Amino acid sequence: MTLAEVIEVLEAAYPPARAESWDAVGLVCGDPAQPVGRVLFAVDPVRAVIDEAVEWGADLIVVHHPLYLRGTTTVAADTPKGRIVHTLIKHDIALYTAHTNADVANPGVSDALARAVGLVGDLVPLRPFPDDPWRGLGRIGELPEPVTLEEFAVAVAEGLPKTSWGIRVAGDPSRRVARVAVSGGAGDSLLETARAAGVDAFLTADLRHHPASEFAEAGGPALIDAAHWATEWPWLGGAASILRGGGVTVDTRVSATVTDAWTRGY
Repeated sequence: MTLAEVIEVLEAAYPPARAESWDAVGLVCGDPAQPVGRVLFAVDPVRAVIDEAVEWGADLIVVHHPLYLRGTTTVAADTPKGRIVHTLIKHDIALYTAHTNADVANPGVSDALARAVGLVGDLVPLRPFPDDPWRGLGRIGELPEPVTLEEFAVAVAEGLPKTSWGIRVAGDPSRRVARVAVSGGAGDSLLETARAAGVDAFLTADLRHHPASEFAEAGGPALIDAAHWATEWPWLGGAASILRGGGVTVDTRVSATVTDAWTRGY
């Protein structure tokens, strides 16, 4: 397969036109005509992931987070991101990003998160697109049966990959939880949307102190705050499956390298 053919399948699932205007998605480096036999999926385009791709002999890395989200004037090898670009080119490894266009896809990042923590049945967007009610930010789903917040928190901790600080919970541990909203990645912009949806709990990442505190005081749903990387990692397996199911004859691998920024908890 050529890189262009692989990208065609990816962009059918994650249309670049659905990305936010500020985002940077698509092909970062690589020749569209180059052959692709091995594809590595990862959340972050960081050195550890690049090294894994080199060691495995990957031809393409598909990541969620952009390498360059803002403009740059250099890819000099004495800068961290410049070293990554030099290494990719030296080893003929292409880099492709699916970010906010994967967040709002159906299925997308939040669908994978919902399934990882046990939600079942149809999943509907927490904030759907006006022109497509099945696409949008976040997902709302149901648990197979009601549980306490403490029991659900344990299920979340078990369903997500481990990080140095695990998860944080705001709410009465005995609170009944049946209907849940999730949003992979930073989600405190969706706090009021989750409240309006009438869910029992909202699982996301990067919740800030003041919005979370004010939200809890106002009687919103329980909050579960997980590591940003951990809430997006489940998507990688689904993305790899979409590629294989799209008629692309390549080997795929989901990186198990933990690239969460926080490496220690005390």
